[in-house]
Amino acid sequence: MGLNKIWIRTLSDGLLRADQVVGLTAHATPSIPGKSPRWLLDVTVTVPAGSGNASGWDVGILHRTLVQTPVEPVEAPEVLARLLARLDEPGTAGIIEPKATRSPAGAGAIQFDFRSFDDQRDVSSRR
Repeated sequence: MGLNKIWIRTLSDGLLRADQVVGLTAHATPSIPGKSPRWLLDVTVTVPAGSGNASGWDVGILHRTLVQTPVEPVEAPEVLARLLARLDEPGTAGIIEPKATRSPAGAGAIQFDFRSFDDQRDVSSRR
C-alpha cells in the first residue's frame, strides 16, 4: 500500500505513518493480582527495536498500541485493514483515530474515524 500520507493516532506515541504498518494484532495483557487484563489493539511497524542489558543485546519487532479495551476487540484488526485498503488511493491524506466505544450490548468496540487533511472526505468504520 502507498499510504504515505495517511497517519494513525497511537495511544501514547503520537502519530504513526500508515505505510510503516506491517501487522495488526489484538491481544490481552497478562493478568496481575488485583488488576483485570486489558485487550490491546497493536500495530507492528517495519522498524526493528533493540534493547539490551549486561547479558547482551536483543533485536525484535516494534509494536505500537492504538487503543485498549476491557474486552476482546473482535475483528478490529480486519476492520482497520479494510479501512486502510479503502484509503489507499492517490491524493488521500489524513489521520485515522481509533476510539474505544461501547456497543449497545455493552461489549467493547473500536471505532476508526478518518479525518481528511482537506476535510472533503470523512470515513468512519466500526468494529
